Amino acid sequence: MIDDDQELCELLGSWLQAEGFSLTSVHDGAAGLEAARAGSYEAIVLDMMLPGMNGLEVLRALRQTCNTPLLMLSARGEPVDRILGLELGADDYLAKPCDPRELVARLRALLRRSAPAADGPTLQVGDLRMDTGSLMAWQNDELLPLTQTEALILRELLEHPGQLIDRQTLSRQALGKPLGPYDRSLDMHMSNLRRKLGLHPDGRNRIQSVRGRGYLYA
Repeated sequence: MIDDDQELCELLGSWLQAEGFSLTSVHDGAAGLEAARAGSYEAIVLDMMLPGMNGLEVLRALRQTCNTPLLMLSARGEPVDRILGLELGADDYLAKPCDPRELVARLRALLRRSAPAADGPTLQVGDLRMDTGSLMAWQNDELLPLTQTEALILRELLEHPGQLIDRQTLSRQALGKPLGPYDRSLDMHMSNLRRKLGLHPDGRNRIQSVRGRGYLYA
């Protein structure tokens, strides 16, 4: 957890420990970035408001080399903060003050979705190849820098190429939750995934959307 509120870190640390987690806390952005890069953590909880290097700066730098599942916290709770965090590669978002039980549930969902499947089959669609167990994907044999959520979305699309996958199904499979009426988190993750995949060699969009219904890999 990267959060400058030491009292909150102690409180959440005690709660998480009782739920079977082990928590390491760092209290400023630069030190948090260094610890995240150096350590082998299963998940990262990152506060938006940090001294020196803020949470968005940490996230931007972290996502250049690290795809560890990441949940952002913010006391501000503004939609623009949530959108920026998702654009930069956060997997989930929680407003502060948060219920420790909800944080535990969100972390368990992140870890459950990121757990590698044993002997997952390999999917090959055109120039894309994906190991569904490790969630690693390659385009023309070049490894794609996907976050966990982006990889889960791509896996769902590649398992049903040319078929429309509705938004609620994608959200449950990749984000671990149903979409609310004003929830744009799936759209933000999809936008990031499209940017990383680029276009087909002939200029067509790889992922097509059907307004109000869902997406398909074409």
